Amino acid sequence: MSERKADARWTGDLKGGEGTLTLGSGAYEGKYTFRSRFEDGEGGTNPEELIAAAHAGCFSMQVANELDQAGHTVDSVETTAAVTLRQVDGLPTITTIHLSSRVTAPGLDDEQFQRVAEEARENCIISRALAGPEITLDAELASG
Repeated sequence: MSERKADARWTGDLKGGEGTLTLGSGAYEGKYTFRSRFEDGEGGTNPEELIAAAHAGCFSMQVANELDQAGHTVDSVETTAAVTLRQVDGLPTITTIHLSSRVTAPGLDDEQFQRVAEEARENCIISRALAGPEITLDAELASG
């Protein structure tokens, strides 16, 4: 297997400072601030948003793989991951991750699709890595 890396640099104090997140592959570099992380304001991205992107991408690939393994053709998998950050015991904590996915796979019935979607939710690498928070799912089979 492989090792993936990312770098973070922060300068200044918590509320007035700013940072940069850089993927080891060089595919992304972005600014983040206290405001972009905790106040839903402008100023860049945040670690939780990057977790959401990673989870949406991982889940989409897992669904495609599991459907392919079951002999189904997949036209598309579109997933949004919503990461909720709340105060728990005075600390900012990821409390839920909600996956919402729309899949187009001709000839697939909804019962089998729901089973595959649940398996993908449980088995994707990011879901397993983030097993602490509740990870919920809405999966919709689009007609192809």
